[in-house]
Amino acid sequence: MFWHTTRFQIDLSTPQVMGILNLTPDSFSDGGQLQNVRAVLARAEQMLKDGAQILDVGGESTRPGAAAVTLDQELSRVLPVLPELVRLGVPISIDTYKPAVMQAALDLGVDIVNDIWAFRQSGALSLVAAHGGCGACLMHMHRDPQTMQAQAMRGDALPEVIAFLKTRCQALMQAGVVPERLMLDPGIGFGKTVAQNFSLLARQSEILALGYPVLVGWSRKSALGRVTETDRTCGEPAQRVAASVAAAVLAVQRGARVVRVHDVKETAQALHVYNAMCAQLVA
Repeated sequence: MFWHTTRFQIDLSTPQVMGILNLTPDSFSDGGQLQNVRAVLARAEQMLKDGAQILDVGGESTRPGAAAVTLDQELSRVLPVLPELVRLGVPISIDTYKPAVMQAALDLGVDIVNDIWAFRQSGALSLVAAHGGCGACLMHMHRDPQTMQAQAMRGDALPEVIAFLKTRCQALMQAGVVPERLMLDPGIGFGKTVAQNFSLLARQSEILALGYPVLVGWSRKSALGRVTETDRTCGEPAQRVAASVAAAVLAVQRGARVVRVHDVKETAQALHVYNAMCAQLVA
């Protein structure tokens, strides 16, 4: 299985590590750490050395309760770094829901659009369809970042997540996007309770039954803090590295093809161990 993107056919036969580059002052885990182009490039190069195969760049925080930023603010954060990142010769993803940011990034050669709104903002779907080649990651989100955790989903989240993702895939294909360009993200933490998040992990095969590859973003999420000692001792996202790695490996074991992470080195090492075991199972 390959994920068709602007410049790359990404081989999903082995799990891919997507490193997170947050160019925001207020992201829930690492906001404010990357203040200039030099710092971003240094972090990106280190992530690639540590085992990342894809880099995901975002200029707006989508943590629960985060305020939206203006188009000009987001562009001012991402445009200076994207040309340099594209030159690194690896797939680059832009994490945005604004069509104007998507267009600017694609014009610079970005490979993937990672949209928490699943291309529901006006103009987003037609823009990605018209591009003809970029990868498109569609995420499920309950409500919006400002209200999603204040009024979380109720009951069994999985049927709604599956129905939503199926509908959005159909919308993109009707607009002319071929299935090979699509990637699904169940939206861990985006309006789900702790139990619902872990249900999505346990029953991930039901999402895969839609027939598309799955990307997951468990990294440092609060649900991990809730089920570990870190929530009682510190509660800081950076204290959830081991739990994040465990969740990533479990997600891959259940069929996820891309894991979106802050802690690239630790995740990549864990997946090397997992892959070595899998190789022996088929030897």
